[in-house]
Amino acid sequence: MSTPRDRDPRRPGSAARRRRPSQRSADGQPRGRAGAEPVRRRAPQAARSRPAPGGRAPRRPARKTSGGGPTAPLLRRTFRRSEPGPRIKVAVVLLVVVLVVFGGRLVQIQGFEAAHYASQASDTRLTTIDIPTVRGDITDASGRPFAISVEVRTVFVDPKEVKADEREQIITELSGRFDLPVEEVTAKLDATTPEGEPSRYQVIKRQVSQQDWRELDELDLQGVSSERDYKRVYPDETGAANLIGFVGAEGHGLEGLEAVMERTLAGEAGKQQVEVGRGGTQIPMVAGLAKEPVPGRSVRLTIDQDIQWHAQQTLAERVDALDAEGGSVVVMDRSARIRAMATYPTYDQNDIDGSTQEDRRNGAVADAFEPGSTNKAITVAGALEEGVTTPDTVYTVPYSIQRYDRTFKDSDYHPTERFTVNGIMATSSNVGTIYIGDQLGPDKLYDYLGKFGFGQPTGLELPGENQGILTDPQYWSGTDQPSISFGHSLSVNAVQLASVYATIANDGVRVEPSLVAGTVDETGDFTASPAREKRRVISPDTAEQVRLMLEAVTGKEGTAQAARIDDYRVGGKTGTANRIDPETGRYEQGQYTSSFVGMAPIDDPELIVLVVLHNPKSEVYGGQAAAPVFTDVMSFALKTDQVPPTGTEPPKLRLRE
Repeated sequence: MSTPRDRDPRRPGSAARRRRPSQRSADGQPRGRAGAEPVRRRAPQAARSRPAPGGRAPRRPARKTSGGGPTAPLLRRTFRRSEPGPRIKVAVVLLVVVLVVFGGRLVQIQGFEAAHYASQASDTRLTTIDIPTVRGDITDASGRPFAISVEVRTVFVDPKEVKADEREQIITELSGRFDLPVEEVTAKLDATTPEGEPSRYQVIKRQVSQQDWRELDELDLQGVSSERDYKRVYPDETGAANLIGFVGAEGHGLEGLEAVMERTLAGEAGKQQVEVGRGGTQIPMVAGLAKEPVPGRSVRLTIDQDIQWHAQQTLAERVDALDAEGGSVVVMDRSARIRAMATYPTYDQNDIDGSTQEDRRNGAVADAFEPGSTNKAITVAGALEEGVTTPDTVYTVPYSIQRYDRTFKDSDYHPTERFTVNGIMATSSNVGTIYIGDQLGPDKLYDYLGKFGFGQPTGLELPGENQGILTDPQYWSGTDQPSISFGHSLSVNAVQLASVYATIANDGVRVEPSLVAGTVDETGDFTASPAREKRRVISPDTAEQVRLMLEAVTGKEGTAQAARIDDYRVGGKTGTANRIDPETGRYEQGQYTSSFVGMAPIDDPELIVLVVLHNPKSEVYGGQAAAPVFTDVMSFALKTDQVPPTGTEPPKLRLRE
């Protein structure tokens, strides 16, 4: 009969121990349950506490209780791992699921959405660039150019295509022909992408002439090629820089007509797809043309290039001679078509960096000034049209008169005289004109000033235009009406003033000023600009009466005898006005604007010429400062247009009682 001691399996000699199957593996190592990892048998307590040779057995410190007394040592816990089979099964299932998901996505991409992703891949490789188109020309009325576009080339290299045995020749040719440092050309042939691949596109020189490119192309150097481009060219000595303007580095108009007519001149760029490497390098030879470029339309002006050039030269000489700040000349025909628009100072369109903003201003529309006595033609025309006076009506005209707190005087002293309206115009009497303006009244005076085009845009839409100042009569002071009647207390630009006299020359019908005759397409077909607005301002009889008065201004007793032209009957009006300081709004002491505007032949006017000089120093009156420029420019224009000499004699007008 066994005792409890015999049945204790943990005791080394027990019956349970003798009946337990062997737990050693094939290599003789002990193992646990079937399929479990081998376990290490714990050494007997006696063995574990055996002292080291020559020493005492280490003693385990006793664990203290809360009461401070020792307790029995803690038993070491034994951890056993769970069975690995379930974990392996879960891992296999998860792996299968992941493979199925990836496999399904791969089938979707390659089988069902292949075209879509191929397109996206292509889009990352291809881009669309503009193909430059030829910009339209700007020409005068007969087709002579003010601005043209010439084809040039952008020379580039494809380093990947350069042959090793031609490399030195290419470096020598490119550096020598285009005056470039050898190091710069070499660096471009050695250029690489960020990925370390040879670059496919390196610009060597822009705006290379066709002749220079042809000579280089004949050498047949592999890897050297060119792209078509265009360069804007302005012929020298046209005298129209301030009117025409210029284009910027990107080929877009920045000032003058180049800016105003941008949409017409520019055309539409073509489109081309090019391959782009990961480093952003464009390869223009790879892809095809997506859209053909559309050339711009050329713009034909009403300007005559010969008259323009002569007006510019004559103006520049006079400004320099009188040490003036600047000036303008406007030449029109009776239908307000502008034949010349000269401004000084000016600049070279082929050297923009050498000019200032002031040099590039178009003073003919940008500079506003008081018209002075040139405005008297409007006051007199309005009074004649309203029937409040006649050319032979006599006025008693003293040298000066008082209006409120201001004294108004004529330019030169004279005793009180009995002038007709003809005489008031011929001698340019301020006092006499004030009397006529009083009869017309403020509202009618304002109405006629507006009808003649003051205080409103010219319609030319040129950059920087100043439409002047014309205040409503309800805001006039007591001295404004007399001032305005002879050309003070209001301001205009040169084109506005010239158009007044074009209206008088055109039998009283005002035509809105025009500058663009029409456009020309790439086949040479001309399309005329829309007709300009017309309206009658004064009757033909009134216009004729005013013209005869203007002719008297250039007569023996007039203020502008310097404006006479041999063999032609000429009429016009002088103007001298104080300059206003734009910062203070007050007149600048000792500074004047001198002007003269006239027409010829007076019996059947063909041309109108206006001359304005800003702050001349040695001569200030319009008859002495500006009239000589009028005579020179008008004489040249009449000959250029082959206007026959006048065949009639001027009538004798009664100037005094």
